[in-house]
Amino acid sequence: MPEDRDPEKTLEDWKAEMQAEHEAQIAEPDPDADHRIEGVAQVSYRVYFEYDADSDGLERDRREQVDELADPELLSCACGVRGMTREEAREHMAALQD
Repeated sequence: MPEDRDPEKTLEDWKAEMQAEHEAQIAEPDPDADHRIEGVAQVSYRVYFEYDADSDGLERDRREQVDELADPELLSCACGVRGMTREEAREHMAALQD
């Protein structure tokens, strides 16, 4: 890479290119691909352990859920499009109908 190239400009160009590619994948889904919207959600648990003196180990005794399951902020499609908002995921699926 030439020394006179502005690293900030290079980064901004790359970000713009990635954003344009992301938007195209959302708006123009591959009709032959498998399309299922999915997301990863995490529920927290408090886990209690009992000490087993015979084995000198900790054995899980019980668990308690400490928060409720919430929908994830970002969604993905089985076709490979990642990091979509709910609105983008709806747009992606609706584009299949067009």
